[in-house]
Amino acid sequence: MVSLEIGKDAGIDPDEISPIEEVRLTVPTTDDPSLPVWTFRMWFLGLLSCALLSFLNTFFGYRAEPLSVTAITAQVATLPLGRFLAKILPKNKFRILGFGDRQFSLNPGPFNIKEHALISIFANSGFAFGSGTPYAIGIVNIVKALYRRKISFLASWILVITTQVIGYGFAGVIRKYVVEPAEMWWPSSLVQVSLLGALHEKDKSRMSRAKFFLIVLVCSFSLYTLPGYLLKIASTFAVLCLIYPRSVTLQQIGSGLGGLGLGAFTIDWTVVASFLGSPLITPFFAIVNVCVGYVAVMYVVIPVCYWVFNLYDAKTFPFFSSHSFNVQGGPYNVSAVVNQGFKLDVPMYEKLGPLRMSMFFAISYALSFAGVVATLTHVACFNGKEIIAKFKASNKGKVDIHTKLMKQYKDIPNWWFHGALALSVALGLVLCIFMNDQVQLPWWALLLSALLGYVFTLPISIITATTNTTPGLNVITEYVFGLLYPERPVANVCFKTYGYMSMSQAISFLQDFKLGHYMKIPPRDMFLVQFLGTMIAGTINTAVAWYLLTSIPNICNTTLLPADSPWTCPGDNVFYTASIIWGLVGPYRMFGPQGFYRALNWSFIIGAAAPILVWLLYRMFPKQKWIKLINFPVLLGATAMMPPASSLNYNSWIIVGTIFNYFFFQYRKKWWQKYNYVLSAGMDAGTAFMGVLLYFCLNFGTIQIDWWGAGDHCDIVDCPTAKGVVIPDCPVVQ
Repeated sequence: MVSLEIGKDAGIDPDEISPIEEVRLTVPTTDDPSLPVWTFRMWFLGLLSCALLSFLNTFFGYRAEPLSVTAITAQVATLPLGRFLAKILPKNKFRILGFGDRQFSLNPGPFNIKEHALISIFANSGFAFGSGTPYAIGIVNIVKALYRRKISFLASWILVITTQVIGYGFAGVIRKYVVEPAEMWWPSSLVQVSLLGALHEKDKSRMSRAKFFLIVLVCSFSLYTLPGYLLKIASTFAVLCLIYPRSVTLQQIGSGLGGLGLGAFTIDWTVVASFLGSPLITPFFAIVNVCVGYVAVMYVVIPVCYWVFNLYDAKTFPFFSSHSFNVQGGPYNVSAVVNQGFKLDVPMYEKLGPLRMSMFFAISYALSFAGVVATLTHVACFNGKEIIAKFKASNKGKVDIHTKLMKQYKDIPNWWFHGALALSVALGLVLCIFMNDQVQLPWWALLLSALLGYVFTLPISIITATTNTTPGLNVITEYVFGLLYPERPVANVCFKTYGYMSMSQAISFLQDFKLGHYMKIPPRDMFLVQFLGTMIAGTINTAVAWYLLTSIPNICNTTLLPADSPWTCPGDNVFYTASIIWGLVGPYRMFGPQGFYRALNWSFIIGAAAPILVWLLYRMFPKQKWIKLINFPVLLGATAMMPPASSLNYNSWIIVGTIFNYFFFQYRKKWWQKYNYVLSAGMDAGTAFMGVLLYFCLNFGTIQIDWWGAGDHCDIVDCPTAKGVVIPDCPVVQ
């Protein structure tokens, strides 16, 4: 039977022991191949979980405070349901035509950990990588809600499905390089391994992991009533905003949402874990890299550029904003520069003047330029030999105990991956050729975007598998296609989505595969569940989005919505601004020889050189192991989520991550080993359950209380002014 005693490596060849301490402390080193996996319970609960998560994440994604319901929530909810089905389902055996003498049963025995793990992988298909909602939904949103143009349901569905599936073929090619090697440990998978072990272990100690999880679940569930409804200021409490309510400068320093966040704090787990994920599952060296990069940008570069040099006319625009502006600092009239052919109206653009963005947004683009190039040079320098050796040795090299145990199961035929890739590309070509008036994307651009995604999948997978951070590919795809095919906003975001999502979906697939690897799930079962789950989730995502876009007036349009409307689509507004900058206006006008932001192109050279300098330094001083931990893709990409992420998100994430993954890991290792990942799962699950309950019990969020503690008090932080006193009629740019 499978052992749930973690870290017991007696009897294992020393060469097979995992070199990663967190894995040794968390993952079982034995397997029971006789446990049934392909059961009615798995299919029923897996399909249900996938459908619910895809519905909830799409639904909540449109709201001002989006709530992501992860697979961990499904893990918790399906345990009692699985055990209930194990009690009530008939145990009779029967035969199915075409399977010979093989017998089946709706109830093959107790609900087991492998069924539960496969249900979790099924559910995770309903949580799109990164945000919980497929990236392609953003295209549908901006076309229908913000540009107010036509796109059909069929085109929307094909767009969502193909962008989600196309990366599976890439995953099949590189699986042996980022799943089988022990060094590729995928930290986020350990949370689910730990939680599954806690839920299924038979621990009669005073504080078992199951009991601890239940306590955390109840506490986080109860606590979220404060920031979720009763005391919303607890999400973003800013001391300086309360002391100096009429000072723009001090609000810019003190606001956790629109400023530096000094003196701001939160008791809201959604603020801590949103955008960057749970800080409890990110290794400390990655937290340090993020912290160094974030502090350097947020507390050195940004203040100096804004207050000292007034870089790019910084004080004319809000301190922290992702919107587009005119040269006077007002909102840019985008609709006026879009002609009937859905392209840039050049004479009108020249009449209105060039588009501007906030200094913070400009700096964030520079960091994105540097980060994506640094990813390639970092992997080439620090992982190049290992990749080449793996290519040469294939599977003949030594493997750890987990890979050794997985060898007993039938592997996935390569043609499964190639078939998924071919079908998704073919369907994408149908979209580009026969529905081109809706997406603007030429057929050759689809192939080019897929090629870009393929090139970056391996290096970014390595970064994710070792640091739990994923450098973005969206900006480089926007830049490339904006030069090749300018003045077409929808074509640009489609190209970006195909390039970015093919890579990110491959990473999502590989991450789930590593979970199955740790839990010893047959590979073919994992593939079928992931593929089917993606198809179901993509269909539900599209249907929910279509319903909301056609039933809620002015959804996503903050200038037309009532002030208290929750349907503001914060992520889609960033997406919309990017389509204007890169697709409509184009990078040549923004970053070309005559562009106002042309100096940002130096970031590409800086990003390429930085990892090489670290590598050379390490070669000069090989005994200084800490040098190798300097990870420039993580450093440069530290603030990649800003905006919509804020300083408060980062500050709280860094503090909580340091407490648990440094102090607890170093000085309370036994506690960390037993409870750390369970704590993360309990916080996620309790907060998600209460968030859903509050929303549906309070009449879909329309029942609110109006008092001092119900809102943010930094309400003038975005008023652009060079002085610290608010001008009476100064417009607040949201």
